[in-house]
Amino acid sequence: MNNNSQSNNLSYIAVEGVIGAGKTSVASMLAEKLNAKLVLESFEDNPFLEKFYQKPEDYAFRTQMFFLLERFTQLRELNQKELFNNYIVADYIFEKDKIFAYLNLSDDELKIYEHIAQGLDKGIVVPDLVIYLQSSVERLMANIRKRQRDIEKEMSEEYISGLNEAYNYFFSRYKSSKIMIVNCEEVDFVNNPADFDDLVNEIFGSEMSAVKYYNPSLRKAAQ
Repeated sequence: MNNNSQSNNLSYIAVEGVIGAGKTSVASMLAEKLNAKLVLESFEDNPFLEKFYQKPEDYAFRTQMFFLLERFTQLRELNQKELFNNYIVADYIFEKDKIFAYLNLSDDELKIYEHIAQGLDKGIVVPDLVIYLQSSVERLMANIRKRQRDIEKEMSEEYISGLNEAYNYFFSRYKSSKIMIVNCEEVDFVNNPADFDDLVNEIFGSEMSAVKYYNPSLRKAAQ
């Protein structure tokens, strides 16, 4: 597997998706498959997050600034030497921070955010490939309820719907690196090994184009 990823120049892969899409699970499984360094977003360290879900307008700015600086601190530690010698899989990209900023901050707060953020992204290494796990609001909400995290108990379907729309808009226009958009509506990468194996084959089985769409349900229907 390492040889395939080398030949495709995919030393650094990031898995993205809305809350509940399964990005952390898929990233962890890919890292194990590749014997890669795993970089996970430590959202639970944000002291404002639970309060944000309860009162978004009061805690949006503090929550967002904490995430911005936390993500920057974590990702700036990835350097070119490490990428040359090892494989890295992450469950987020730095650029996605702006999705939440534009969705949750007021105009005045956004001006401050942009002033700080624009000076940070220059020092961040961009992934070779972003895998965007695309799903419906219904599936996302079902996954959120199933895992029963205390911090997510106040999360509304309206919020997830707006976030899902913002993610789809952002990643349909993403051009910073190669991107693979995966329709996750009818797959279970965690509990169905065949689904995960098909995903891995889709990533490493051939040369990756700038934008690739993968719909596992169409492949299953054709079999």
